[in-house]
Amino acid sequence: MPVVTSSYLPPRFLRHGHTATILASFFPAGPDQWSAFERLELPDSDFLDLAWMLRPSPRPAPLAILSHGLEGSFNAPYIRSLARTLHAAGWNILAWNYRSCGGIPNRLPQSYHSGASDDLRLVVSHAAPRASTIALVGFSLGGNLTLKYAAESPPHPAVSAAIAVSAPVHLASSARALDLPRNRLYLLRFLRSLIPKALAKARQFPGSLDPASLLSIRSIHDFDHRVTAPLHGFSSAEDYWQRASALPLLPNLSIPSLLLNALDDPLLATPSFPESIAAPHPLFHMEPSRFGGHVGFPDPARGWQRWHDRRILSFLTQHSPSPATPAS
Repeated sequence: MPVVTSSYLPPRFLRHGHTATILASFFPAGPDQWSAFERLELPDSDFLDLAWMLRPSPRPAPLAILSHGLEGSFNAPYIRSLARTLHAAGWNILAWNYRSCGGIPNRLPQSYHSGASDDLRLVVSHAAPRASTIALVGFSLGGNLTLKYAAESPPHPAVSAAIAVSAPVHLASSARALDLPRNRLYLLRFLRSLIPKALAKARQFPGSLDPASLLSIRSIHDFDHRVTAPLHGFSSAEDYWQRASALPLLPNLSIPSLLLNALDDPLLATPSFPESIAAPHPLFHMEPSRFGGHVGFPDPARGWQRWHDRRILSFLTQHSPSPATPAS
């Protein structure tokens, strides 16, 4: 599809990537409205934790599967905000924690990474019998994961649309951006969580990682080279970034898909704005918003709601089978 002109235009004081990104972390998330929790046991003896937001209905309803970002969980504010928006519009919701996320260690040496689409495939297959149709929505790391799943092979027949927000579909350039001095605040936030997890893995599985080398990690490159790559079968950080990126697969998309990335996102670089792929593609919509930051898109005119929630609902209304009108 032609590249989409975004309608997002915040007030002048929000037209800065860092401002929008940081401010978003203070947005109100609202109360926890999950109606059910489930532990999905996996074929390799590990598990994934799922959270459901269900509408009372005797028949299968449209289902949105939400995938969080790096070191997030199904309780991330942006996940809960979108869940409430879609649920009010008639959708059931399934959000999931990646392996080792949500505060509960997983059982195996490997945990999760940006390209672990096999786990999303298991979640989709598990949920499909309970859904009339499935839409996939991912944020940041989860956005790359969502588009990679949708493009690497035909998705499950129930999947009708895929949306990615603030997605680093070219992992190498985004990793280098995160390691820049101007992004040190974000880098330190991630490393404060990632390094203790890696140290716990090293203690739990002796020989899997070198604890001394973990203590000297100072960049995402260091972490991906010393932790992500060896635990998940990659030869190096560069090998991981190349093989886990959704970008090379995007021409294969076979369902309506939207990539919503802000041009002022401090964690994205030019390769994550693949307008040349979207322009001739009949199903791939690239929306490069001028503003919004990273999973930000604040909208003070609507009580500081996240503008991208309404954009996602609009895309699904247009490109995915509509749910029945919700009861008042």
